[in-house]
Amino acid sequence: MTTRAEILKMLSDGVFHSGTDLGNNLGITRAAVCKCIRRLTQSGLDVHRVTGRGYRLDAPLTLLDRSRILKHLGAAAPLLKNRLEILDQVDSTNRYLRARAAEEQKDTRDLAASLHGSVCLTEAQSQGRGRRGRAWVTTPYHNLTLSMAWRFPSGPAFASGLSLAAGVAVLHAIEEYGVEGGGLKWPNDVLWKGRKLAGLLADVAGEAAGPCVAVLGVGINCFIHEREAARIDQPWADIQTITGEPVDRNRLAALVIRHLRAVLEDFADSGLAPYRGEWERRHLYAGRKVRLLQGEATHEGIAEGVDEHGALCVRDARGAVRKFHSGEISLRPV
Repeated sequence: MTTRAEILKMLSDGVFHSGTDLGNNLGITRAAVCKCIRRLTQSGLDVHRVTGRGYRLDAPLTLLDRSRILKHLGAAAPLLKNRLEILDQVDSTNRYLRARAAEEQKDTRDLAASLHGSVCLTEAQSQGRGRRGRAWVTTPYHNLTLSMAWRFPSGPAFASGLSLAAGVAVLHAIEEYGVEGGGLKWPNDVLWKGRKLAGLLADVAGEAAGPCVAVLGVGINCFIHEREAARIDQPWADIQTITGEPVDRNRLAALVIRHLRAVLEDFADSGLAPYRGEWERRHLYAGRKVRLLQGEATHEGIAEGVDEHGALCVRDARGAVRKFHSGEISLRPV
């Protein structure tokens, strides 16, 4: 754990801690404490300083905790004991696991066999990505950002539709946490009352004949501070606002991990098929007129479901059904 993370852990109770006490506990100077506090504020945390009293956060903070996540996983904990990693900060959890997969491929000549099922979570992500290269905006230390790696014996084409199946898993996890009223938007968003609550991003690499490794990134809005909210260019929702209570991110993380593992195990055997029907039932734009943006081109029609590979089927004004694959396609309601 970094010195900055150690200081944040001590400040997480929301009460004042003097710079002297912080320094003595960590064996560092007060100048080093000030430097760490400055870095915490630069990452987006509100750290208050009062002369004679010290430093405190504007509110208590529950940090991601590996032991708590494993406890919430219950019977599934042994499967994650050596495959669960929590980082204080990283550019991208997807990129982090992809880099590990590339290194392991060099060392073992087996495409990330030991990375299979690994999970990486982070408190702060500087270069998180949404679809079409957009930035994923989060409030550091308040949201849930994780990636899971999964090895499939087949090639990358097999993973078509993976983000749809994973969307069902994330929706199940959010509902089990206690948030009702959610639904899905093709290809990889979870919405609540028409506002984005969570998103997914799948990166797949491997030889055409297999095997391949899919790194599936998940971002869930637990709490969005107003300064980050000003940077979001679409309607959004967060769990704290929905429930009126601070989010237990460790419990939520365990739920997401458990549901994702179950879906990925099924997907390895049967592809999208076990989840296709439910995805279509939970798609918020099913039977509605939609607009799809593909570069400069625009396509309109009625959303009719997805095919076995996850392509969105849209019936145009002439009655013809066209299939659209994710990537550079963006769906909008009309």
